[in-house]
Amino acid sequence: MAPVSTTQRTVLAGARVVLPSGVVEGGRITVEGTAIVADEPAERATHDMAGRGYTIVPGFVDIHNHGGGGASFTSGTAEEVLTAVRTHREHGTTTVVASTVTESPAALARQAGLLSELAEQGDLAGIHYEGPFISPCRKGAHDEGLLRHPDPAEVLELVKAARGQARMLTLAAELPGGIESVRLLAGLGVIAAIGHTDATYEQTREAIDAGATVATHLFNAMPPLQHRQPGPIAALLEDERVTVELINDGTHLHPAVLQLACRGAGPDRIAFITDAMDAAGFGDGMYDLGPMKVEVREGVARLVEGGSIAGSTLTLDTAFKRAVTLDGISLADAVRAVSATPARLLGMADRIGSLEPGKDADLVVLDAAFDLVGVMRKGEWVVRPA
Repeated sequence: MAPVSTTQRTVLAGARVVLPSGVVEGGRITVEGTAIVADEPAERATHDMAGRGYTIVPGFVDIHNHGGGGASFTSGTAEEVLTAVRTHREHGTTTVVASTVTESPAALARQAGLLSELAEQGDLAGIHYEGPFISPCRKGAHDEGLLRHPDPAEVLELVKAARGQARMLTLAAELPGGIESVRLLAGLGVIAAIGHTDATYEQTREAIDAGATVATHLFNAMPPLQHRQPGPIAALLEDERVTVELINDGTHLHPAVLQLACRGAGPDRIAFITDAMDAAGFGDGMYDLGPMKVEVREGVARLVEGGSIAGSTLTLDTAFKRAVTLDGISLADAVRAVSATPARLLGMADRIGSLEPGKDADLVVLDAAFDLVGVMRKGEWVVRPA
């Protein structure tokens, strides 16, 4: 559905509104132009939502996403990238970082050229490099033949190729050059994320001390937690400096494990991500994930060769609904996980991530069952509520 321009003040009234200060029943949000503005209680509502069981939350922020709508962020064409962006916007993700998959450094640099242009235009919030600097022991849906050690010089070249739009790089810090690359990234203001790793507990602690601040899809593509060899999971969960990504699709994590992570990290250190690939919002079938072939069956993506899980078909509206209806997570904590915390990680909390005057008018309207019925991005309806 094409966005409908907001040419005057829009006042949404009568819904439950999730604010940084708490959940307000019968709240109001006022939008002028692209921004949320201070409310004037006497002003007449343009959208009266009273009695409909609606909830308004901030627009979702996805820091780890490979595509959707049948299109990939690494396709090399602006049309496909924008198709994926539009698909996720229609599911409430008003801010998205484009994630790559393992390719040669030259191919990744070419992809970064297009993605950085779209980020400069405001269509993307930046680039996340996932691979090639990851462990062959925990490669997941990455081509082992293209994996490399994290040479700081090569890491720097990828950051430069993104022209200031590199937001995060996932690496296995135990590999040669890993700790040096973490320090380099931290110094450049790029998030160093630990993932697809076979690191020990001690090696992970060293990486965190060097500046790593994110756990890439915690539990997935890393050694399991063991009582004598706690490995990276314990180190990442226990450290207050680390935010942990979780894929809440019911496939990547058992609900009990999700609960363990939420309790262990606390509500301010959880970021729900999709790790979505082309099939998100599109359907079952055969797909490409970089150079790898993927089959999606009943919504689960697996490599044709080897059967490893290959990203997800998740959208953040589904992750949010699962959190508040199945996982026992409060509305306020779920909003932190899909909006406030990822916005903070991106350094964009002054503009997005919460419903406050002066911030972008990015919001999602949910019905009584927490199904999405409306999406606004920068004051324009992407999906207009009935």
